[in-house]
Amino acid sequence: MASRLNPYLSFNGDARQAMEFYKEVFGGTLNLNSYGEFGQADAPNADKIMHGMLETTSGFTLMGADNPPGMESEQGSSYSVSLSGDDDGELRGYWEKLSEGGSVSVPLEKQMWGDVFGMCTDRFGVPWMVNISTEE
Repeated sequence: MASRLNPYLSFNGDARQAMEFYKEVFGGTLNLNSYGEFGQADAPNADKIMHGMLETTSGFTLMGADNPPGMESEQGSSYSVSLSGDDDGELRGYWEKLSEGGSVSVPLEKQMWGDVFGMCTDRFGVPWMVNISTEE
């Protein structure tokens, strides 16, 4: 899989409704995974969306999720730019350059869903997410 760049939207509890709306607008295939599906079944946000991805026949990819408790954001400032793919070297290279001089909020390391993932804000204040897919 080639690396891809796409927006990642953050929501304060209504990601499911928003992503379903975008599916109505753009069509395509929508996949939603809740926090409960990723080992947090007893958490208060178990039914909220941890990761959603809409892929359209026009080639658009839109991702989104509900913010975890304590990380709510203001409407209109709730986005990240997501880099994803399976080329470990390429994506780690992007991560190193993007995080240099910025701040890292989630270190680039293996996560509970099996991929390597990290979040940083570059030196210009743009939030980035990097996800390196691993073989199943």
